Parts: sequence; C-alpha cells; structure tokens
Amino acid sequence: MTGYYVYILFSPKLNKYYIGSTNNLQRRLSDHNRGKSTFTKPGIPWELKHFEEFESKTQACQREMEIKRRKDRKYIENLIK
Repeated sequence: MTGYYVYILFSPKLNKYYIGSTNNLQRRLSDHNRGKSTFTKPGIPWELKHFEEFESKTQACQREMEIKRRKDRKYIENLIK
C-alpha cells in the first residue's frame, strides 16, 4: 500500500513554511529543491521539517487543508517540535 503524506517544508532563505501533500515524499522534496514548482522556486533550498502519513489521498488532503486554514506560524512550529 502506498501511503500519502502531508509535509511541511521550511526555507531559511525566505523564513517561510510551505505545506503540501504527496504520495512520494522524497521525490516531492527533490522537485521543490530543483525548482519544479514555480511557487517554491524562490525559496530553494527547502528543508523537510515535518510529515504525517495517511492511508488515503482524501485524508492527506483534508489534513493539508486543516493546517493551511489555521494560517498560524505558531501552530506549524508546534507541529514540528
């Protein structure tokens, strides 16, 4: 079974977090750091700070949206701890 992941990246360059979801965490991190995403390209290099695994894509997407809706840096930093 392939897992689905919600991940949090951090860019020291921009001092910003990025939240996303994928079914291949290593490939997705590599894509971000190779500039394949126009949204994250300015923040290279990105560091993986946190991830959560889910059984379904639906669950991962729901969790991604839950984190994004919070719009709270402290909440994200508490997840990372």
